[in-house]
This record gives sequence, structure tokens and C-alpha cells, in this order.
Amino acid sequence: MGVDLRQVVAGVLTVTMFVMLGNMIKREHFDSAHEKLPGMAEEIRYEDKPLEQGITSLSKSGGPWNENSGELKPCWEKPESDALGDSKGSITFSLINGPEYHISQISAAVVVAKYLGATLVIPDIRGTNPGDERRFGDIYDVDKFIQNLDGVVNVVREQPSDTSAEDVAVVRVPSKVTEDYISEHVEPVFRTKSNIRLATYFPSVNMRKKKTQKSELDAVTCLALFGTLELQPDIREVVDSMVERLKTLSRKSSGQFVAIDLRLDMLEKRNCQGSKKCFGIQEIKEFLQKVGFNKDTTIYLTQSRWHSSLDTLKDFFPKTYTKESIMPVDKKAKFLSSEDSEFEKVIDFYICSESDVFVPAISGLFYTNVVGKRIASGKNQILVPAIIEGTSAPADDYLSSYVVKKNHLAHACFC
Repeated sequence: MGVDLRQVVAGVLTVTMFVMLGNMIKREHFDSAHEKLPGMAEEIRYEDKPLEQGITSLSKSGGPWNENSGELKPCWEKPESDALGDSKGSITFSLINGPEYHISQISAAVVVAKYLGATLVIPDIRGTNPGDERRFGDIYDVDKFIQNLDGVVNVVREQPSDTSAEDVAVVRVPSKVTEDYISEHVEPVFRTKSNIRLATYFPSVNMRKKKTQKSELDAVTCLALFGTLELQPDIREVVDSMVERLKTLSRKSSGQFVAIDLRLDMLEKRNCQGSKKCFGIQEIKEFLQKVGFNKDTTIYLTQSRWHSSLDTLKDFFPKTYTKESIMPVDKKAKFLSSEDSEFEKVIDFYICSESDVFVPAISGLFYTNVVGKRIASGKNQILVPAIIEGTSAPADDYLSSYVVKKNHLAHACFC
């Protein structure tokens, strides 16, 4: 009996379709575990969908590397310096929980201050442990912050000494605060007390751009999110030296390296085994292999110190490094202390923002805000991991949909 070629082709296509569908279903279940602040209700999903047209290709350097598209230009215009009136009161707040939260907390405070015509007081920075406090200038450049907001809001370094705690009212605001929310919940309190302290909560950590009509504060939001925070010189120097070290170690891949947000404490906390809320070491290793990265690939992990469980990854990718192995020796005492993880979080955030490829093993606000900085700088290679059936898959099938769909807030701020 003869073989009908059309039936054979149809059978192959059917099998291929079910394999692709299986991959999509597995990735659809990649929900983040809760990483809550007080009052935070969080439903986080990785944003990923296959591209209709691939943009990455396997290069001679042994990986699906792609040329950066180049830094984008801001779509907003900064107000003129004479646009400010007299201050009607003050806004104070604290930065907590790491740089990925700092960005949203700064944005909310700037937007509220602009709307109310209030003076913004430089915040302090508080760690997760009681009494763990530091100055804004320990991490960020104070002068640049004030300069970047010149003409937008009045900024002072300290609250006036004649303002007592009794004079300040605490007001909760969502991370993506709107004019309507300020008008209804914040302005009445501000009119009464004149001095308010903001407590930012996170109803959602996605950074999708709004589909509603643009408001007058959108430009202020863009500036606050992407144009205010700059690292103070000492930390900037450490980040630059570590990035340069990684590029030097990546000679066989034309100076390109992969940064992976993979922290063992977070993987254990979120119980990654058998759960697609995050991806474990073995799964990340297999993902990188199947999308085309070879043994010469240089990898940076956000894990601070080496742990034997990482040997699984290093067995195939010997050029895998943590902070302790590439940080300048004379900087380790200050920036790699187990008692002060704030510096480590900041270093990770900026290296992941500046790497050639970013792979988030863990979903959450770190992922979404790193994506925003990368989009603004044209570094669009953000590969969302998945369990891949078969021996290989094109890397561009796993690009973040924040990039593919251009639905990240950064796309509303940069052209």
C-alpha cells in the first residue's frame, strides 16, 4: 500500500503544533510568588510570547547574540526652570526594599509633589532590618537628582528643622499614582496639614503602559522613572569595573555576556521545584543550551557568593561568575558585606541592566524595572526562560513581550 505524502506532512505538522502548544502552556504558568510590602496585592506573570519575525541569530561567537538597537530618545519635554511657583508644603518619604522599588517610590513622590506644588525632601534609604538606615547619597548622586528635577519640583536636602512629627500626616499612595487618586486621597490631607509623608504600596508590579488618554503628569512620570536616579561615583565605578571585567572574560564571544537574576535564597523561598513561578539552576542551564549559548558564554549571576549547587551550571558554562569573583578586591569590604545587602542589590540591578543579554530566573519588580532601563538604552535581548521540548529552539521565541508587544511603560517614554 502506497504512502500518501500529504498525510505524512500533516502528521508532522500536528506533532510540531502540540509541542509548541505545550511550551506555551508551561510558560503561561510562570507566575511569581508573592514578594509583598505592607498593603501589597500582587499578581505577577512573566510577559512572553513568540515573535512573528525573529530578530536574533546564532553568530560565529557561539550564541544568539544581537546588536543593540541604540539608546532611545525621551519622548517628553522637561518644564522650563521658571515654571515653578511658591511651595505650599513638603513631601517626605523613605526608599525601601532595593533599587527596583526605589524607582517606583521616587516616581510616586515626584508626581505627587508636582501635582500639589509641594517641596520634595530628599529621602533616606531603609533596609529590611530594623535600624538599617542610610543616606540617599550613600547610593545615589544627590546633586544630580536635584539637578535632574530642576524646573519640575522644588527639592531640598532636609526637612525644615521647625517641622515636628506631629505636623506630618502619613498618606498611602499606589506605586503608579494617578491624578484622580491624588485629588481624592492626598490633596485633602495636604490642604489640612501642609506636610505629608508618603507610604508607597504596590497593587501590581507590572509596568505595562496605559491605554488611557495621556495626562499632563505623564511627562513627569517618565522623567521621574527614567531620568532622576544616578549612582553616586563610588558605586558607579564598581559597576563599571565589573562590567568591564565581564567583557574582558568574554573575548571568545566578542565581549558579550549574559546576566541572570538567579538568587538561591529567592529560589528556595519560592519553591521553584515543580513550579513555574521561577526557574531553578538545572532548568536555566538547559534553557541556555537549547537556545544556542555554548560553553564559551560568560555568565553573571546575581547570587553574591558561590554555592556548590551552582556547579551544575558551571559544569557546562565554566565562565560563570558571582560578585565575589569579579569585584575589585579593594571594594569587597564595603560592597560585599553580608550585613549590608543594599549595595549588592544595586550592583546587580545595574549590571543586569547593562549586560548584552538578560535572563530573569525569577519574576517580579526586579525583572520589570530592569526591562525598562534596557528598553531605554536599546538593549532588547531579554530572554524569558521556559521548559523547551526537543533539542533546540530559536532564542527569539522567548523574548519578553514587553519588548515584542512594546507594551512596557518605557515605550511610552522613549521613541
